[in-house]
Amino acid sequence: MREITREEWLHLAIEALRPEFEKIEFPLPEKIHVSVGFGYGAKRESATILGQCWSSLASEDGVNHLFISPELRDEARVLDVLIHELVHAADDCKSGHKGDFAKAAKALGLTGKMTATVATPELTETLRELAKSLGSYAHATLYPMGRPVRPKPEGKPEESPEEPEDTPVHSGPKKQGTRMIKVACKSDCGCGGYVVRTTAKWLEVGFPICPVGTVMELAR
Repeated sequence: MREITREEWLHLAIEALRPEFEKIEFPLPEKIHVSVGFGYGAKRESATILGQCWSSLASEDGVNHLFISPELRDEARVLDVLIHELVHAADDCKSGHKGDFAKAAKALGLTGKMTATVATPELTETLRELAKSLGSYAHATLYPMGRPVRPKPEGKPEESPEEPEDTPVHSGPKKQGTRMIKVACKSDCGCGGYVVRTTAKWLEVGFPICPVGTVMELAR
């Protein structure tokens, strides 16, 4: 038996999830395109986009097109990002992350900030069971900034002579130096709007935390 492709896996997942959208009276379009690929946006945003839905107005055939980031490998996480994008497809991107989108997302088990939702623990378990029924997601994590270096037990990073720092990780144009990215807390945070600058490399590891313990966000 042949291994199904990532896109076939995602299409099977969409059909399995379709009844859940019917239950909340927020039906999915009959046809949806879905691919594994990077989202499109401002350069500073592109590194953090885990999924994206394009409106039917942007497509030649009038069909929504979803992208799921190749940085994702965990099947439950892939599915919860897929649900987020399917809510956009059901709404045809009309509500942004508010209104009907937010109402449907919460009803389906997504929580957190609506621009970057995560599955509730209950939904995560359901999605893990769904993933088992779909079979293996034929994918391996893609690291746009290069594979992370694992520290040795004493805390020193491993040497990797096979992959020197200047070895390109893609065939595109070389990046022009290290670009600093501004991250900040909102002004209503107890820290008073703490601001720092860091690089995309460290944002891949995780976003900084301000002095009062709030996870910071990309500055607007």
